[in-house]
Amino acid sequence: MKKTDFIYSQESEPHRIRTKKILKQFPQLRTLIGKNPNTIWAILGIVSFQIVLAWLLRDQSWWLVFGAAYLLGAFADHALFVMIHECTHQLLFKNRNANRWAAILSNLPQVVPTAMSFEKYHIKHHSFQGIHELDADLPNRWEAKLINNSFLGKAVWLLFFPLFQIFRLSRLREINPFDKWIVINFVVQMAFNVAIWYFMGWHAVAFLVASFFFSVGLHPLGARWVQEHYLTHGEEQETYSYYGGLNKVAFNVGFHNEHHDFPSIPWNKLPEIKRTAPEYYDTLHAHQSWTKLFFRFLFDKEISLFNRILRKERGKVTLKDVSKPDAEMVVTEKQHFVVAD
Repeated sequence: MKKTDFIYSQESEPHRIRTKKILKQFPQLRTLIGKNPNTIWAILGIVSFQIVLAWLLRDQSWWLVFGAAYLLGAFADHALFVMIHECTHQLLFKNRNANRWAAILSNLPQVVPTAMSFEKYHIKHHSFQGIHELDADLPNRWEAKLINNSFLGKAVWLLFFPLFQIFRLSRLREINPFDKWIVINFVVQMAFNVAIWYFMGWHAVAFLVASFFFSVGLHPLGARWVQEHYLTHGEEQETYSYYGGLNKVAFNVGFHNEHHDFPSIPWNKLPEIKRTAPEYYDTLHAHQSWTKLFFRFLFDKEISLFNRILRKERGKVTLKDVSKPDAEMVVTEKQHFVVAD
């Protein structure tokens, strides 16, 4: 049967509560909180890889252009999304603007200027998970009704996933969609796009555009967006991790429960959270294959865009929350220790 609405929960989002419990039981996890400036070398390497590939494909056949985009470019662009994600959480440098410039650099091969918009909306996803007015990760109601559980609808949804995300922004009225960094991101990105077209031609541009759409859409990598919060194992668990082999080329982005619990820990240390506190994560459902989930999502009529948990209670979280519950708890504990001492 087709679903007609989302699943509503009276419970608060699970991560802040779990973070507090884990830190109390495993205080040594505090040492993992910090920055990883070496991530900038990964960014430089992947951006260079995409530019070199675009150059090599500038005079090749269209079949080779799109084949390379599907088999190589999509993985590179997906990794760059993870790099933007790291910059959004300020996990490279102490200086916030340095992280933003790193995100804009990561964004270049992706053609569409999304890095600064992602920062603006993604933090709210952490702070207000499941709140429809503030969580851009949730589909619109008309979006869920349009796609529902049909194979064709879900295939179209994956293929044009970036466009559907743009349509969600109009409902997030409490979030200011523009600032100077959005403008900087746009200007730098457009200058890069023009340079690629001028020096390399349309084949190179097509390769970058196709890589972008494949990296988030009709590709096994696109299953990541389903994996993270779509209810695939009942209605009790709303966040899922992925522990498959592609984490090696996706910078551990599959460790999603771990990341939501500890958003102040960089990508290279996320597996250590699970190893340290296995009783909190081994008891949760997790995915082992994005490819398997990709085909299951397309063909399983029990999974639709309505398979998401919504909540109306925002708790005591303020709109300006920067989503660092793990770091904030450590600071609070230190302050209590100083006062008691």
